[in-house]
Amino acid sequence: MKKIAVIGGGYWGKNLIRNFYQLNRLNLVCDVSENVLAQYPNLETTINVEEAIKAVDSVVIATPAITHYKLVKAALELRKDVFVEKPLALTVKEGKKLVDLAEEKNVILMVGHLLEYHPAVIKIKDLIDQGILGKIYYIYSNRLNLGKIRQEENILWSFAPHDISVILRLLEDMPIEVYCSGNSYLTQGIPDVTVSNLTFPNGIRAHIFVNWLNPFKEQKLVVMGSEQMIVFDDTITQKLTLYPHQINWTKKSLPVANKKDGQGVEIDESEPLKIEVQHFLESIDQSKKPLTDGRSALNVLRVLEACHVSLEGAKRVSLTIEDYFITPTTIIEQESKIGRGTKIWHFSHIMKSAKIGEDCTIGKYVSIEPDVVIGDRVKIQNNVSIFSGVIIKDDVFIGPGVKFTNVKRPRAEFPTREYKNTLVDHGVTIGAGSVIVCGIFIGEYAFIGAGSVVTKNVPPYALIVGNPAKVIGRVNKKGERIE
Repeated sequence: MKKIAVIGGGYWGKNLIRNFYQLNRLNLVCDVSENVLAQYPNLETTINVEEAIKAVDSVVIATPAITHYKLVKAALELRKDVFVEKPLALTVKEGKKLVDLAEEKNVILMVGHLLEYHPAVIKIKDLIDQGILGKIYYIYSNRLNLGKIRQEENILWSFAPHDISVILRLLEDMPIEVYCSGNSYLTQGIPDVTVSNLTFPNGIRAHIFVNWLNPFKEQKLVVMGSEQMIVFDDTITQKLTLYPHQINWTKKSLPVANKKDGQGVEIDESEPLKIEVQHFLESIDQSKKPLTDGRSALNVLRVLEACHVSLEGAKRVSLTIEDYFITPTTIIEQESKIGRGTKIWHFSHIMKSAKIGEDCTIGKYVSIEPDVVIGDRVKIQNNVSIFSGVIIKDDVFIGPGVKFTNVKRPRAEFPTREYKNTLVDHGVTIGAGSVIVCGIFIGEYAFIGAGSVVTKNVPPYALIVGNPAKVIGRVNKKGERIE
């Protein structure tokens, strides 16, 4: 079992210490203050941060935001798994260095965007995915209070990361433009009140109002859809309420609101922080990517930094989120996702809701239909057709002219949308001109010879050729034939 140290036992760190201790997974507490450490007489403690990092396998960092970059970097360089409270860092440049370092060292990096683990937010995401709310039009979030007023960071960096992370999670998208306004009332140069407006590529808009000079506490998130609206109020017992309001149209084409009573939505009553801590433990124990990993947190940081620039310059700021390359003749439909570093060449068509990972290469005249999922570092040559229902994992090579089907018995007279799923596992090679009949599984690192017609499941590391394709041998990970 991996040893864990919490660095920072103060304002928020004490809550993390409590949860890790209750789960019997806490080995060490580190804080620079002897007075803070005195609160934990039954635990092993130290004031030496370097010793704490070296003494354990995983580090939990709950120190002031200005220290995050230095401490996370020190832990990652020693190949320690890291949980750090938000924000990941204070600049996108620093955040990206940490994300790249975690990937280089092959360790877990998780950021404490707590609200993404709140049962209410999880339920809202589930309702959106099921289509219960219909098409999402607008989201707003208010986080107001008259409480702890910080001097080391402004209200935008203190409060808004919570709301940004939730909105990005719910929409699974990044804004293309932000505009942030606000003012400093207590301390010059440290804004106490800000309003951030986010514009998304599919027409959805969101605004975030944060304020620590409010006479009462308010933590409210409202999601408005074409069918229903939902309200998350974290200050009351009934936290989630669904409003089935409708808009009716008169004979004169005038909209009339048809209001209906709200309906309470039951949610899990577990403590969000406990859920978050358990998720981190599962991630490090099973070596799996956490929900709020470094790249997720980096997107939050990108939006925060853009809002900060907008606030200081009183101007709209565009986010350069298209870290991929396309030609002027490429067609990318709305709601499709293209990963960082991917290149898509002339006359290719990526249809609605298709998902393509990072660092992929997609050649000319490639057609990728709705809901196709393609992993990272996939190479797709010219004139390839990939139909709905196909899932392609990482590091797959698809030769020119390959065709994937998705219907077992296609008829023009009796059309059907009963698609059969096809899964292409990690590292597979599919030779030029091959046809992949739907409803099959192709095992990892299998090698399919050019011109093959694949009609049955393919075992991992199999070498197959022919029409219909048959296994004639085995290959290694490099594609070399072996005995």
